Amino acid sequence: MGPGGLARPVDRSTIPAVTWPTGTASRLAAPARTGEAVPRPTVEVVPVRGLPIVAAALVALVVAIVGNWLWALDFFHVVAGGLWTAIDLFVGLVVGPILARLSPAARAEFAARFMPKMVLIMPTLVTLTLGSGFQLARKLGDLAPAFAYHGWLVASFMVVGVMAVIALGVLEPANIAVLFELRKPHPDGAVVGRLMRRFAYTAGITGLMQVATLVIMTRVAT
Repeated sequence: MGPGGLARPVDRSTIPAVTWPTGTASRLAAPARTGEAVPRPTVEVVPVRGLPIVAAALVALVVAIVGNWLWALDFFHVVAGGLWTAIDLFVGLVVGPILARLSPAARAEFAARFMPKMVLIMPTLVTLTLGSGFQLARKLGDLAPAFAYHGWLVASFMVVGVMAVIALGVLEPANIAVLFELRKPHPDGAVVGRLMRRFAYTAGITGLMQVATLVIMTRVAT
């Protein structure tokens, strides 16, 4: 206050300007509506850095088959089958419901980082599980009709065969379709969300089928 109670004019040149961080405007903007184009994230369809790991796992499986190493085949079958089951159940029962509540932009951001890894993980686990399991059954004589639990084993083959078809014929195409949609200059958030939900729900179905195979295999083992 100046003399006589009059307010003195404020020298605005002494007030520092507010500098907003890069990208603040886009973060403060309202989220995209369903069907609205979302910003293009960086998408890698096939994570090249993961290919050596996949190649090493497949080479190890081939070596175990050629060397007739039953312990290694059992290891691959148990570990790969367990991971296949756990991932399917987690994606279907945990990730799926979360994705349904995310905005299109958030779904696209998540898919751009999650789906490329699944392109390598799921086919590798399916190959390791089926390849090692068949070789174990062949080496141990479980494929013979005289085997006491031959019927249970045939039922397991049928269930696993259906799961393999779903994993490679439904999950992978949905996965790749999401990645190609995200590579577009302006990906459609509604399309990404629909494909992600299909991927998650199908993974949940195969996960529940995996539980059936676990029941069968533990019955055979005991």
